[in-house]
Amino acid sequence: MKYSICMVSDFFYPSSGGVEAHVFQLSQCLLAMGHKVILVTHSYGNRVGIRYMTNGLKVYYCPYKAFYKGSVLPTMFTTLPLLRHILIREQVEIVHGHSAFSTLAHEAMLHARGMGIKTVFTDHSLFGFADASAIITNNFLQVSLADVDHCICVSYTGKENTVLRASVPSHRVSVIPNAVDSAAFTPDPARKRQDRITVVMISRLVYRKGADLLAALIPLACRRYSQMHFLIGGDGPKRSMLEETTEKHHLADRVTFLGELKHSDVRDVLVQGDIYINCSLTEAFCIAIVEAASCGLQVVSTSVGGVPEVLPPDLIWLTEPTAQSLLSGLDAAVAASARPGLCSPWERHRRVAAMYQWQEVATRTERVYGRQSGQRRGAPPASRSRGTCPWRLCRASSWS
Repeated sequence: MKYSICMVSDFFYPSSGGVEAHVFQLSQCLLAMGHKVILVTHSYGNRVGIRYMTNGLKVYYCPYKAFYKGSVLPTMFTTLPLLRHILIREQVEIVHGHSAFSTLAHEAMLHARGMGIKTVFTDHSLFGFADASAIITNNFLQVSLADVDHCICVSYTGKENTVLRASVPSHRVSVIPNAVDSAAFTPDPARKRQDRITVVMISRLVYRKGADLLAALIPLACRRYSQMHFLIGGDGPKRSMLEETTEKHHLADRVTFLGELKHSDVRDVLVQGDIYINCSLTEAFCIAIVEAASCGLQVVSTSVGGVPEVLPPDLIWLTEPTAQSLLSGLDAAVAASARPGLCSPWERHRRVAAMYQWQEVATRTERVYGRQSGQRRGAPPASRSRGTCPWRLCRASSWS
């Protein structure tokens, strides 16, 4: 059965990030499977109106401006006339909202439910329970998800978090991971410099992504390894602090800031590195470490949120979220690179390509759509036990 699907999120191209990549790749795969897919987001600068992307993906850049951290101002009803017109015009059967931070996604799902349209929500993030912002956000999320037909999380840790903070029954939440376009993220050993150890980090430079940890780590690592250099991609409010740190410790020639990167340029930066480091303080999945491993890099990451579920132990060094622990992870990665039995970059790529495929993600998402379209709300669907980590079960066709 083919569906008419409307993806909705405040976060989409030309912005870059994990949510943007997920929405685009999922839409492309669903189009290839014969479904009708449109996408609704807010305007980006002079990008307003209807645009067409790869394979005819129709994108509505609605004339709403970003209000806070890339999301539009929550108004509940001012978005109703335009969104209602789009849903009717495109004969939408399923509205699929993405990201708990996206105001537009929540309002679109609210309007869709009022029109009798099925709704699915994908949560890409983890939230706390104690601070004021988390309490307010969680209360709003409870209201928004109270009548959503089904929720999807990108990790089992994310599922537990969503069930607890949004009071969603567990049988209405499925786990479907992110994936990687393995054809686009391939190793290129010739791009690496043999006279240095290059550590790459590509991320938004904000507190949640561990920019402060990175600032503490860089002087320690450069002091221990005279041949170590850092390539830092991304932008954010913490960039000035990182630049001040490098100047203070006279490391300007060993730390390169690349600024905001297009997603199409990420692979060209990754293949220059030997080690990818993720300093995040919270992550539901972290697609960046999958892309890095697909490019053949060794991965060092903080063991937070859903990160331990993403890669098998021999492809990642997990650390505590402290500068000293991350330095120990770098030590382990550097020492391992000198051992002859180390997994080659192309072997890492082949393993990651077998674990994570967007076609698998789309197939499992299609199964969720079919379950909501073919069954009325009521008895919980057949579910599987939590089991082991996704990288051990990635090929199980029953996982959704």
